[in-house]
Amino acid sequence: MSEITSYLAGAIRAIPDYPKPGIIFRDITTLLGNPEAFRVAVDELVRPYADLAVDQIAGIEARGFILGGALAHQLSSGFVPIRKKGKLPHQTVRMAYSLEYGTDEMEMHVDAVKPGDKVILCDDLIATGGTAEGAVKLLRQLGAEVVSACFVIDLPELGGRKKLESLGVEVRTLVAFEGH
Repeated sequence: MSEITSYLAGAIRAIPDYPKPGIIFRDITTLLGNPEAFRVAVDELVRPYADLAVDQIAGIEARGFILGGALAHQLSSGFVPIRKKGKLPHQTVRMAYSLEYGTDEMEMHVDAVKPGDKVILCDDLIATGGTAEGAVKLLRQLGAEVVSACFVIDLPELGGRKKLESLGVEVRTLVAFEGH
């Protein structure tokens, strides 16, 4: 584990038995509240894309908004919010996605991306990959090219990274934690 990875892992709070027994919730609010750790995380997320022309950063509600907004600023790109259904005021497109115990729907404005836009998807954590997979499909539905997806945390045992890679999406993460 690199020094940066260790530092970022130490800035993330682990909450046992949340939201149910046996789960260790990885809470990035402690990282976000630490100015140095937040800067390091954003810098590390941006680094691989510094020389890439990207039109939009798409952030998944809610922590993906925080991280994605920072990436969009650093990369001089636009920002696209991908929200839970019913939260956007203009005409939207919608996509169902899988959760651990069921399904939900996300949406984005129909004019948020243009066909051929190069987009990076961003969120705080990838677990099973259901939400990120739905977001990729939603972006592609409007003709965007999802060039990469980035996350602060990967929970590799849950297979989300592999799910996105099977869709042809490059995945970058900063920290991996074993378990759920």
